[in-house]
Amino acid sequence: MELKRVVVTGLGAITPLGNSVPELWDGLVNGVSGAGPITQFDSSKFKTQIACEVKNFDITNYMDRKEARKHDRYSQFALVSADQAIADAGFDMEKIDLDRIGVIWASGIGGIKTFQEEILEFGKGDGTPRFNPFFIPKMIADIASGHISIKYGFRGPNFATVSACASSANALTDAFNLIRLGKADAFVTGGSEAAVTEGGVGGFNALHAISTLNDDPKTASRPFDKDRDGFVLGEGGCALIFEELEHALKRGARIYAEVAGCGLSADAHHMTAPHPDGLGAKNCMKNAIEDAGLKLTDVDHINTHGTSTPVGDIAEPKAIVGLFGEHAYKININSTKSMTGHLLGAAGAVEAIATILAVQNDIVPPTINHFTDDPEIDNKLNFTFHKAQKRVINVALSNTFGFGGHNASIIFKKFVR
Repeated sequence: MELKRVVVTGLGAITPLGNSVPELWDGLVNGVSGAGPITQFDSSKFKTQIACEVKNFDITNYMDRKEARKHDRYSQFALVSADQAIADAGFDMEKIDLDRIGVIWASGIGGIKTFQEEILEFGKGDGTPRFNPFFIPKMIADIASGHISIKYGFRGPNFATVSACASSANALTDAFNLIRLGKADAFVTGGSEAAVTEGGVGGFNALHAISTLNDDPKTASRPFDKDRDGFVLGEGGCALIFEELEHALKRGARIYAEVAGCGLSADAHHMTAPHPDGLGAKNCMKNAIEDAGLKLTDVDHINTHGTSTPVGDIAEPKAIVGLFGEHAYKININSTKSMTGHLLGAAGAVEAIATILAVQNDIVPPTINHFTDDPEIDNKLNFTFHKAQKRVINVALSNTFGFGGHNASIIFKKFVR
């Protein structure tokens, strides 16, 4: 069976760096940090009091207040970013086959804010169950994909992927595979997360997973730096339109890049820690390159998972050197989490957009906040520290790894007809 080619024709983004794709890209290229003190609740008693929050986001600018109350914040991010991507793709709803347009959306946690609010409210009472009728629909991790399809009438395959921080990379992978198998013409795909809550911050604090550098939030996310102490929690939603090539060409769509291949693997090692030698990361990158029919030496750029955690930031460079050998030192590596923070289930989507725009513009955004080399990391690698670097990027790879040992790599390349 001849597999169909898949391209990217639309992008949308609500992120800590801005509430549009141009704002996101401008922040990334200029090395802007989206971190700051938490504003959504009183964090004064928490070990971590900082996060990469979405700013200036008023859902009533996009829907009326009554409708907005039916959606958790994560679902609101999903709907708005999907709106942007669909508009960017330029779909004419009268001319496309809605039965062949699907939605695959991801969230690692889903409606944690809704869950927290409802349970706390119940705990204040006398035990009599009084719950909001929208409690369950607002909370579940698949509801965002449902809302997007309902709004636009997309009747193609529709589901959610949940694999912790790899969730939206898995969503993109499934969309890619279903299109190239001929099961759909296009997908709205991506992910959203809104875990900057008492439960989210408190839970990650208990795991010692997030940074406690409260006095200097903008430098707290420092991937590959010796003094990193955990990731900075982020939030937001990012959407991409994946489309079958001939379908896109027929309607005259603008094409950002081609989706060349995807790779998946499992660490099979530990509940929260990666394999110390990066075995799972190495395998999924290898699988993606083989899936794309490319050579190791074709890869110009890798947007790493690069969370700023003590263990993860050692394992991934080991995997890169272990797979690519001497070519590893010719690759521009970066971690955009140094600027956006870690968007959990939306990380794969925001980093896919960053990687696609790097390919389109031949610019690698920097890894900011590097102060001290870590002797356990191969510092001969080009981590694109401090400033963006211009170079021709024909092939780029985006890595996303999640608790539970879930690994996903996606390859984007310049579109050539």
